[in-house]
Amino acid sequence: MTAKYETLALERTDDQVLLVRLNRPQAANAMNTRMGEELMDLFEGFQLDSGGLRAIVMTGTGEKAFCAGGDLKERNGMTDEQWLRQHAMFERMLRSLLACPLPVIGAINGAAYGGGCEIAAALDFAYASENARFALTEVTLGIMPGAGGTQSLPRAVGERRAKEIILTGLPFTAREACDWGLINRVLPQGELLEATLATARRIAGNAPISVRQAKQSIHKGLQMSLADGLAFEIECYNRMVSTEDRHEGVRAFNEKRKPNFRGA
Repeated sequence: MTAKYETLALERTDDQVLLVRLNRPQAANAMNTRMGEELMDLFEGFQLDSGGLRAIVMTGTGEKAFCAGGDLKERNGMTDEQWLRQHAMFERMLRSLLACPLPVIGAINGAAYGGGCEIAAALDFAYASENARFALTEVTLGIMPGAGGTQSLPRAVGERRAKEIILTGLPFTAREACDWGLINRVLPQGELLEATLATARRIAGNAPISVRQAKQSIHKGLQMSLADGLAFEIECYNRMVSTEDRHEGVRAFNEKRKPNFRGA
């Protein structure tokens, strides 16, 4: 990765895993226009070229906040037109995150409020630190979630729980987020990032075409009827039959060795 960003810190932890930090700690990693544009640029780029990556981990800088949501200081005084223009870009950013062909795993290291919670819900899955807190507070500000929150959250926690979270605007803990299905694991702050990276490395060691096709089958299949989802699954499955990785996987199993998947 050669791009230089003002609000994101990128670190290639090895050849196949990229760590993305939301990097505005002075503002609790709140999302301003620049951060939204940079996230959009980053994730739209992955749709064209993965750069040899096989998994991405997203976290925030520091131990207090993953992302405090939209930067209300920047938004203070915006005209309606300016607000809508900025939000259209945020929407495009979320769509690029959802469409990322690579698995994107969250290490939620602190507060994930508003748009930060929406990002967490849009990830493929996420782990959280014990001090992490979540909330969708938009209704307390005269708006509503508009970056996927009313769609991604119900898919994670169910309709009734999502209505309670969104309509009250009340915060909830990492343990509650885990119990409700938004978060997969809760870990001590000092163990969070390494545990998340270990999971990313495990995924990166699997056949990359298989991982991408399985991710796509799960995500899109949930938006279909069961019959259509099963048909789509087989389309994804058949894509792998002729790959070298499929042959390598069978050879490695029979030769009792670790497979060398090349994504071909």
